[in-house]
Amino acid sequence: MLSGRADSGTAATSDPAKASHSRRQVSIARSTILNLLGAGAPLLVALFAIPVLAGTLGTDRFGVLNLAWVVLGYFGLFDLGLGRAMTKFVAEKVGLGQESAIPTLVWNSLALMLVFGFIGSVIALAITPWLVREALKIPPALQTESLSSFYLLALSIPVVTSTAGLRGLLEAKQRFDLVNLVRIPHGVFSFLAPMAVLPFSHSLLPIVAVLLAGQIAGWGVHLLLCFRVVPGLRRYPGLRLSTARPLLRVGTWMSVSNIISPLMVTLDRFVIGGLISVSAVAYYAVPYQTVTKLWIIPGALTAVLFPAFAAAWVRDDERAAGLLRKAVKYTFLLLFPLTLFIVTLGHEGLRLWLGSEYAENSTEVLQWLAIGVFLNCLAHIPFALIQAAGRPDVPAKFHLLELPFYLAALWSLIRAFGIEGAAIAWTLRCALDTILLFASVRRFFRGNPFSLRRFAIATTLALGTIAAGALPMEVWTKTVFLGATMSLFMLIGWYRVLTPDERSRIRGRVEHRKSSLDHTGGLR
Repeated sequence: MLSGRADSGTAATSDPAKASHSRRQVSIARSTILNLLGAGAPLLVALFAIPVLAGTLGTDRFGVLNLAWVVLGYFGLFDLGLGRAMTKFVAEKVGLGQESAIPTLVWNSLALMLVFGFIGSVIALAITPWLVREALKIPPALQTESLSSFYLLALSIPVVTSTAGLRGLLEAKQRFDLVNLVRIPHGVFSFLAPMAVLPFSHSLLPIVAVLLAGQIAGWGVHLLLCFRVVPGLRRYPGLRLSTARPLLRVGTWMSVSNIISPLMVTLDRFVIGGLISVSAVAYYAVPYQTVTKLWIIPGALTAVLFPAFAAAWVRDDERAAGLLRKAVKYTFLLLFPLTLFIVTLGHEGLRLWLGSEYAENSTEVLQWLAIGVFLNCLAHIPFALIQAAGRPDVPAKFHLLELPFYLAALWSLIRAFGIEGAAIAWTLRCALDTILLFASVRRFFRGNPFSLRRFAIATTLALGTIAAGALPMEVWTKTVFLGATMSLFMLIGWYRVLTPDERSRIRGRVEHRKSSLDHTGGLR
């Protein structure tokens, strides 16, 4: 698969079909770049904010704040998959030219999401005392403010779930410019808001209150943007059971993944907090939050691909197969060098960023998690295609299968190896999930969308190289290793992975850019 296959020809303006295909590629690339900017811009703020928050709040309180961030992100599960299902159905309506049916579909989805969100708030309010006082090893001095903060977070569930639905509508309409117009300031706010509170209070309650206010403001902006993109939403058509049934049918299976997948992603920190301490959560959470930022790459791509997959599936599954091949190839080419640098220079990076204490306690966690994230990023692509094809039950069943094994591995490995054991269990679960998803995606096509053998060989070689980067080495040895490895990788990527047409397009863009710069310089 990674070697690709040559395109049938370059797009020519005289051929409408090829010109349309070229425009779609440009649109996907442009939207992906917008998503990368939207997700990446807050990271620049996080690089500055996390050390300040960790140093000012202290290890225990910063550990609880990390748990609060996790809970806030996990509350999206209470939409029961309706947000993702709505994106799929709206994209299909757009693809079939049935725009008039979209307002009814959207309002029914949002109404159901609000209902389930309120139910989720009641459940969260009920379990908060047990969570704070018994499930997590939160120091007694922090329990009162932690309890109030978690109560406040529970009230935010309807806002979080319905905001995800509104954002899904904008994505289905391919308005990623508007999505990121909100995402960038909201992402920056999530890190700057806690810092703005620090001069007045080090308590968690005002920090969480400000974060909740930002969530409500984001909900209002998303709603106004949806009114602009789909003017028909200004008229409420009323609830229709016939519209709700297919949403619930698809959304039910999506909700299984929405519940179990984030649970397996976030459970490690809660088990660490229960078995070890919230200080250990901080040593685990910092490398976790650092390396999982790589998710912005497949996340930016699959946010664009999911509605594209859904629209293509009802008309042309060969186009969906082509999107799958290219998405996996480009994700691999982008993620391998980043993962290799993180694993090889992880200790030095943590020491420069957060000091020797975090470097000593978190380097091995960072290296294991980086491998798991690399595999998980590749798995994002088949996961999006399978759900867009109307079979969310397939990944949901995989997650049901993985959960008991992951829980057993997590519990036993944490008790045996501490936070490093949690990282090992998480990575093994990602590896299993990746294998299952890629093995199953071939069933959805009449032909063979890609070569599993090539994919397995390329991934195995990549993992072996990344593991070599984790071996103890002097800094100068690491520099030589990275230089030699990346030189070989670029040669293989250019001549064996990219197709002749892709190499030609890259050369053309580079020459065009060079010509533009030369022309600008001449004017000066």
